[in-house]
Amino acid sequence: MSNHYESVQPASLYPDAFHVAAPTSPVGREVWPRQPGVFIRQGHQPPAEAPTVDDQIPRALANRELVAGQFGLVPGWVKSASEAKLRSTKLVNARSETVTTSNNFRDAWMNGQRCIVPMMAFQEDDWRSSKPVPTRIARVDGKPMGVAGLWESWTGPEGEVITSYTLLTVSANSHALMHRYQQPGNEKRMVVILNEGAVDAWLGARPEKAREFMRAYPANWLTANPIEKKR
Repeated sequence: MSNHYESVQPASLYPDAFHVAAPTSPVGREVWPRQPGVFIRQGHQPPAEAPTVDDQIPRALANRELVAGQFGLVPGWVKSASEAKLRSTKLVNARSETVTTSNNFRDAWMNGQRCIVPMMAFQEDDWRSSKPVPTRIARVDGKPMGVAGLWESWTGPEGEVITSYTLLTVSANSHALMHRYQQPGNEKRMVVILNEGAVDAWLGARPEKAREFMRAYPANWLTANPIEKKR
């Protein structure tokens, strides 16, 4: 399970890497379940006469919007804030193979509530030494990566609103790099990292076509390094 990642830092990278305006509020460097993060979703195409949201963002891509949300999805059927708190911690990842049948994620998938989660790297535990060794996994070129996800907006009985998101995953049992990580005996999983050219197609695809994006990222495009503990 990928439940810990690094947000994109500095904020000035967002316009160039994802063609969205930089966050208006600081985003914490380390993002864990139930902590605040940001995601990119499809917005509304501005009128032709309207100015773009940022001089660095092409008009054709100005329909992307950066949204603040909680890491860990809260399904729409949850009845209370306390239940939302318990559920979301376990729903930071969504298996792409069962996303259309899962009560937790089906509505978000079928309603086209797809998103991209910007990050610099994600962390996994390397168990090959029989002890978990936290490992940072990033792109070889050091650039930000966009991970495919789903988002949801939950409204509680008292009117409280929680906007949340989850990361989509695929099997990594045969992946040259990712098969090393996570606990022995469990199926290996990895987040779905999108190619830059696939971003808008992913956000706007119909549900039946969206499955085509559920592929493992090439191992030779990733690098993995143990995280040194601070003394």
